[in-house]
Amino acid sequence: MAVASRFLIAGNDEHGVNPPTAGKRTPIMPYIDRPIYENEFNRAAKNIFLEACVRCGFRVYDVKPEEQDISITTRVRRVNSSGATLVVTFAYNAFGDGKTFNSANGFEVYYGPSNPFPADSRLLSFDIDAALSESIPLRNRGVKTLEGAGMLNSVRCPASLIEAGFMTNFDEAKLMLDPDFVAAVGNAAAKGVCETLDVVYVSAIPLSQLPTIRRGSSGQYVLYLQWLLINEGYSLTPDGIFGTATQNAVIAFQAANGLLADGIVGQRTWKALTTFPNPLPVLRRGSRGKSVRYLQQKLLAKLYPVGAIDGIFGANTEKQVKAFQSENGLNPDGIVGPLTWAAIKPVGGGRPLIT
Repeated sequence: MAVASRFLIAGNDEHGVNPPTAGKRTPIMPYIDRPIYENEFNRAAKNIFLEACVRCGFRVYDVKPEEQDISITTRVRRVNSSGATLVVTFAYNAFGDGKTFNSANGFEVYYGPSNPFPADSRLLSFDIDAALSESIPLRNRGVKTLEGAGMLNSVRCPASLIEAGFMTNFDEAKLMLDPDFVAAVGNAAAKGVCETLDVVYVSAIPLSQLPTIRRGSSGQYVLYLQWLLINEGYSLTPDGIFGTATQNAVIAFQAANGLLADGIVGQRTWKALTTFPNPLPVLRRGSRGKSVRYLQQKLLAKLYPVGAIDGIFGANTEKQVKAFQSENGLNPDGIVGPLTWAAIKPVGGGRPLIT
């Protein structure tokens, strides 16, 4: 097996969300009365992918950390200057006029036949495709070639593009916001990269191997911490250095999750960051933390308009929980216990298309 640290893995997300790239969005979604922007999925999946790559021991490079769109020319130049071993791009497909939903469905993976390393790009794409097929509940449309795409053909390393679903398909559009679907895509891409490079895929680092780190620490575990925090919604530059911004994010996470807010990442903080309680906790108005944020994400993906994904179980979250319970044959008491969790956890489903 190869040593992961030998390789630099680049992750790229198509388009932008702040501001949203024109036209790269779903039709208006009923109930929440807004489109879902393609980059809402792309960016989140890329971040999960880079977190997973760090967890596996790779060095990583974020091609587009900005929230706005960045030109393909600039992104290609960044990849080529970085010396990346390979690059994976995350996107979501569309079909038709973009204004109405249709039946086009499934995921596909692309590589560029004009890439300097076409055989390696093909192998990477097939490995990612196989991992996705095992991980997400969508039709596999297969591996395809694509000319004229700069992020596939103009980069000087093997490259692959994931189109993870169709945002013009109502059911697949909802998946763009589902944290479990997003995580499945990001982790599957990392699994495919590991297969291509003959590196052991690490699904989780045992808690006993995670060291206590604090301000002044540096290295791979700090980088892993930073990507975990980014995926919990904290704004950080993942540089592997435990400075003031990382300490502040740790303190905020600890305070929100009922931990001693000392800015030191020991076993309890690592556990809170890397796992969910099993079973998931009973939540009600006034609850806070990671599990509430997850609940809000799942509700929004099922088209219950919870508002801000802030990890705070307030009046609006309670209202949407009651609506979900009422519409799913549950006691609408606004308390999220085992029966409500069992109904809300599955990937997919949610409110139907209004016709």
